[in-house]
Amino acid sequence: MVGLGRMGGNMVRRLMAKGHRCVAHNSSERSIHELAKEGAVPALTTKALVAALPKPRLVWLMVPAAVVDTAIDGLVPLLDPGDTIVDGGNSHYQDDLVRAKRLKDKGLHYLDAGVSGGIFGKDRGYCLMIGGEAEVVKRYEPIFAALAPGKDAAPPTPGRNGGSAEQGWLHCGPAGAGHFVKMVHNAIEYGMMAAYAEGFNVLKHANAGKGSHAKDAETTPMRHPEHYQYDFDLKEISELWRRGSVVSSWLLDLSAQAFAADPALQQFAGKVSDSGEGRWTLAAANDLAVPAHVLAASLFERFSSRGEAEFGNKYLSALRFGFGGHLEKKSS
Repeated sequence: MVGLGRMGGNMVRRLMAKGHRCVAHNSSERSIHELAKEGAVPALTTKALVAALPKPRLVWLMVPAAVVDTAIDGLVPLLDPGDTIVDGGNSHYQDDLVRAKRLKDKGLHYLDAGVSGGIFGKDRGYCLMIGGEAEVVKRYEPIFAALAPGKDAAPPTPGRNGGSAEQGWLHCGPAGAGHFVKMVHNAIEYGMMAAYAEGFNVLKHANAGKGSHAKDAETTPMRHPEHYQYDFDLKEISELWRRGSVVSSWLLDLSAQAFAADPALQQFAGKVSDSGEGRWTLAAANDLAVPAHVLAASLFERFSSRGEAEFGNKYLSALRFGFGGHLEKKSS
């Protein structure tokens, strides 16, 4: 394993717990030594990493997408034909097509693995979406099965007759397929999170008609303030919806935990980052002429949260002032 951050280190721990021998390498030696104490074989250099692995070697990268090619360039001269490199980060699937061909020309195999599970994957398991040559994927089924959540992670689906997807991992197709599926997975995640955020925001503001909560009529015309007199407890509602509701999910579990720890979410500024997959999914949707309204809206809302809409909003205020003399409400 190259890259022992929030996911890579715990993936090593899960693999070792399942009986696999792991060689650990990272840019920070501290992480290497920590895992060595837990049973991993330490490798302070990529040369030491390759030397410690039996042939055919499997090197799994859990590094940022921006440095994957650098990591591969450092490994290729040290590897032998038949060895395999797995990119488990969030790379663009089109980069996988180039890498797979480049490595094939050198007799090496390349798999792209979309990994979902976050910081809880060590115990919950990792959902794996894999692209690459079928025979190479088959060779490393024990590794994928050890990392995956397993069949008991979800109730059985009526009408199914087995398959690796029930275990929590899937060979999705040739090179790039794993990261393509993970790309769309993350875009869906954006949309789901945005839907929860908007819904809870409506609940939070449902007291806008009460006394000091009443909003300025110029900003929010409210004909019937008596309709909005509710002080909802978001902590309790999120907990309620976890049980028996059709909107229950792990994201809702995390929502309940967040509200329990910080009901007003005061520790957060609300500037939401995006890691690229939402943008790439919309680019693919555009190429394929497939409508993706919700995914687009959720991505653009993240841009807005970071202040990217500020100039546009100033422009709107300028036009309202220009045609109607409307003044902006001053912030209190």
